[in-house]
Amino acid sequence: MYLMTVALALSISASAFARAPKYEVLAIRYATLPQFPVSSLVKGADPERKLDIAMMVWLVRGGGHNILVDSGFYREELIKQWKPVDYVRPDEAVARAGVAANDITDVIITHAHWDHAGGAALFPNAQIWLQKDEYDYYLTRTGRDGVTAEDMDYLRRANEARRLHLVNGDDREILPGIRVYTGGLHTYASQYVSVTATPGMVVLASDNVYLYENIDRHVPIAQTFDAGLNLAAQDRMKSIVRDVRLIIPGHSETIQHP
Repeated sequence: MYLMTVALALSISASAFARAPKYEVLAIRYATLPQFPVSSLVKGADPERKLDIAMMVWLVRGGGHNILVDSGFYREELIKQWKPVDYVRPDEAVARAGVAANDITDVIITHAHWDHAGGAALFPNAQIWLQKDEYDYYLTRTGRDGVTAEDMDYLRRANEARRLHLVNGDDREILPGIRVYTGGLHTYASQYVSVTATPGMVVLASDNVYLYENIDRHVPIAQTFDAGLNLAAQDRMKSIVRDVRLIIPGHSETIQHP
């Protein structure tokens, strides 16, 4: 019932390499949080306004890689707390898109929040990519800012097993044609992802941009360490893509094509 709308499928090439992989990008909606306050997403929004928000992961396929950007969540206590509707466990949702959990080669975690990092354990063969500063900061600060001790413990064990790759800073190419950037400051060192695409660069913003409304109104997200720097990150994303519709927010109900 709940492979998301495959709303984005782009043929992607990494021009920096002589033999560039061609990626396909699929947006997978695995759950919905109903009637979520927009004021928690868009700074200054009407506190009475609510909408159903999509819970998303993004699958990038090609060049021998099956890359997942963010991993969703699956722990029962979080499902009971947040009461998502139309929930499908992220590994099952990804399998419905044609890739088994064991075949995911890489998981890029944009930030350590429970709904983005929590499902990493569902993809046991994946190499995991996370900003080093994000990892170091939240390793001793679990139980706050939406980061759970269980998730950080899993990442710690992945680090000990040499499956965790700690990205050191901004504008780093971590895989052919895939770069990560910092500056959105949704969390201490959240990152967003770019892929060079046939129609132009695609930016998977994740929660550094919650909704298209943030971009369209040039309004920062409501949950950021620095609203001014969040806007600066939005402006930078716009400079990366040829069309703002190629910036993919973290929780929009639909994906708007350019």
